[in-house]
Amino acid sequence: MYTLLMCVGGKIMLERKFNMPLYAVASILFGFKTYIIYRFMVNIIVDNPIQEFIIFINPLISAFLFFGLSVWFKKSKNQVRFIRYALLVGTGVIYANLVFYRAYTDFITIPQLFQMSNASDLGSSVAALLRVYDILFFADIVIVWYLSKKEYKGMTTHFNRKGKVATLAVCFALLLGNFTISSIESPEIFKRTYDRQDFVKNIGLFNHHIVDVLLYSKERTQRVFADGNELPEITDYLKEEIRSDEPSDLFGLAEDRNIIFISAESVQNFVINNTVNGEEITPFLNSLVNDESTYYFENFYHQTEQGKTSDSEFITENSLYPASRGAVFFTHDQNKYHAMPEMLEEKDYFTAVFHANNKSFWNREMIYDQLHIDHYFDKEAYEITDENTVGWGLKDKPYFEQSMKYLKSIEQPFYAKFITLTNHTPFELDAEDRSIEPYDSNSSIVNNYFPTVRYLDESIEEFFDHLKDANLYDNSIIVIMGDHDGISEHHNQAMAQYFDKDEITPYDNALLQRVPFFIHIPGHDKGQVMSKVAGQVDIKPTLLHLAGIETDHDVYFGNDLFHDDHRGYVAFRNGDFISEDYVYTGGTCYDHRTGDVLSTPNDVINGESQCNPIKEKVEQELDYSDEIIYGDLFRFFDFDK
Repeated sequence: MYTLLMCVGGKIMLERKFNMPLYAVASILFGFKTYIIYRFMVNIIVDNPIQEFIIFINPLISAFLFFGLSVWFKKSKNQVRFIRYALLVGTGVIYANLVFYRAYTDFITIPQLFQMSNASDLGSSVAALLRVYDILFFADIVIVWYLSKKEYKGMTTHFNRKGKVATLAVCFALLLGNFTISSIESPEIFKRTYDRQDFVKNIGLFNHHIVDVLLYSKERTQRVFADGNELPEITDYLKEEIRSDEPSDLFGLAEDRNIIFISAESVQNFVINNTVNGEEITPFLNSLVNDESTYYFENFYHQTEQGKTSDSEFITENSLYPASRGAVFFTHDQNKYHAMPEMLEEKDYFTAVFHANNKSFWNREMIYDQLHIDHYFDKEAYEITDENTVGWGLKDKPYFEQSMKYLKSIEQPFYAKFITLTNHTPFELDAEDRSIEPYDSNSSIVNNYFPTVRYLDESIEEFFDHLKDANLYDNSIIVIMGDHDGISEHHNQAMAQYFDKDEITPYDNALLQRVPFFIHIPGHDKGQVMSKVAGQVDIKPTLLHLAGIETDHDVYFGNDLFHDDHRGYVAFRNGDFISEDYVYTGGTCYDHRTGDVLSTPNDVINGESQCNPIKEKVEQELDYSDEIIYGDLFRFFDFDK
């Protein structure tokens, strides 16, 4: 539709003399293009005619304000130049957001620009996000450049000062009208800036970026004004609402054992005990579910945001929530932390990370020092060839095999984290490494996901054998965790086909954020399937208590998962949550067991929802965690007292 209108509109403009001001032409074309992207290219949900009206007018209003600035240039040539290059920049911004959204179902934030050093490692992942028809989104640039070159003197506008001010005033009045309607439709819109989907829907992408700059400036100054007086309130809340004074029954069970942690790239929990094309997807992990030495948490959720794998590392090691924008690994890499490796180090553990990627990727070489990780076995530690690489780098099987010589050489007890690579979007795998065939849907991402998950499953099974051969298995506990989701909402149609459903609802999508979490304790015969709702913030206290390490003087937001006094909900960075009884997502409260809608966004806003008591706690916890990170509050805290 967009292409047809561009072609027809362009033909009319080019075949006859067109006297509409150039800034108006650019505004209409660019605004309509943006609306098309909002409405049909990203997954912004429109629930009623008012929201449809808002999502239609906000890109047009923003475009008129943006391009209307051209009237302040006195010379026609300068007006034209401004419009041309403003159109290029604006298109670049919106297209970058479109490509980013295809990967992460999210919009770009300023802190993520600090992560652009990762772009050189993305390779085919970025290429897989591009579409041939994307070139059509640049059609308005061609039209405007052609018109301005042919008839620019007749299309430029020359107002006196009052006219210029009036133009600007009208644009701001329209913008204020947009904000007013949006505030009526979504009263908490300016409080929930971390919900970027809703924010862009109501305010627009470019206004989101302006607000993002303001928020970033505020965050950068927060550290300057912090003085540590914020901590008592936070620690009192944690003691009253989250912490338990009594140790769990398994406290000290794994004391002095090695802790081997496998971060399983992009593995979601739906593959466990499931099939594709009649074949088991994860036969080895399935066998661990019923292993008497294994605790399997079937309702365990990832809590990552824009930092993805780095977020999962940050949450796991610190039991703090990730930043709502960007990745803490980049934005706060010089903060003082009290991470799990540091606490294990105090008990004479050697701490290491094994990951066959560049040291600079996700800024790990900087942040690992702050987390007290003794050694990082990065890409340089491995023999990497064209034959043993695919997708993002070294295949998981040779990765685990080559890691063993280092693992056998380090001092025990150790805490060793292994971060896998092969099961990473776009899920490429050589034919000879496939044990099962791809799925058959309209999404190559979903289709290829299953063979790479099976390959990772086989890799972990081989790693268990390597540990046994090296006599490291019996004196270790082995933790396996899916780091984050692998299939975004962009592929919901194919996922609905796989699950034989008409559609993937917001409720379904919330449950799809479950990732596998196993704690395997060789020789322990009391393993079981654990059904309690849990998340990545719970890992730090759980593993430290298994290792017999007291956490009385620590600051963290998780629970020991083996303690009966568990709070019973898991919070997501965007303010959503899942509890034993409720699923709260997108402002709607659902019954966790049936998926029935219990209350609407308006009920939640008016305080009439069953989800409100937990929602308030979640928002409080996220705010407290942000205070710690943005204020670098741990620099004021004495963890020895």
